[in-house]
Amino acid sequence: MKTLVVVAHPDIENSMINKAWLTELRKYPDIYTIHELYKAYPDWRIDVEKEQQLIEQHEKIVLQFPVFWFSSPPLLKKWLDDVFTYGWAYGSSSGYKMKDRKIALAVTAGISEKGYSQEGRYKYSLDEILRPFEITVNYVQAKYGSFHAFYGKENTPDAEVEQLNHHDIERSASEYRAFIANLN
Repeated sequence: MKTLVVVAHPDIENSMINKAWLTELRKYPDIYTIHELYKAYPDWRIDVEKEQQLIEQHEKIVLQFPVFWFSSPPLLKKWLDDVFTYGWAYGSSSGYKMKDRKIALAVTAGISEKGYSQEGRYKYSLDEILRPFEITVNYVQAKYGSFHAFYGKENTPDAEVEQLNHHDIERSASEYRAFIANLN
C-alpha cells in the first residue's frame, strides 16, 4: 500500500530541502501519494470528508513540514484540527479510523542539531519540541513512527549553501526515502 505524504510548506517553490525531498519521492509514484496542503487549499477551506477518505486509503502517513515557531505551519495545524474529528479519529462512537496507522514526521529544522539541545540555543531537543505530534498520534490510537529531520540551513553563508545543495540535500533526500521505507 502507498504511503501518504502530507506536505505543509507555504512556499515550497523556494524551499531547498522540502522541495528536494518531494522531487525524490515523486520518482516513485507507485509508492507515494504526495498531498500538498497549501496547493490543495489556497483558500484554507479544507474538504474534511475528502481528507478523511484519503487517510483511510493509506496505512502509513508522513507529515512533512518546516518547523515554524517550534510547531508546524498554520495550515497543517488547521488540517489536524479539522480532519481529526470526534466521531472519526477519536471518541467512543468513532471506531478510531486512525487506529494502528503509522504516522511519522519529516521536518526541516533551520539551525544545527546542537541548537536543539539542553546546551544549545533552544534548550530543548527537536524530539521534545515535536512531542505534541506524538501525543496526538497516540491519542487517535495510531502508531508514532518518530521523525526524520534536516538540520541547519539558517544563517549559512551563500557559498556554503551552494555546497550544501549538491551533497547534503541529495543525501538527505535519499535518507528521507529510506526513513519512510523503514516505517513499520
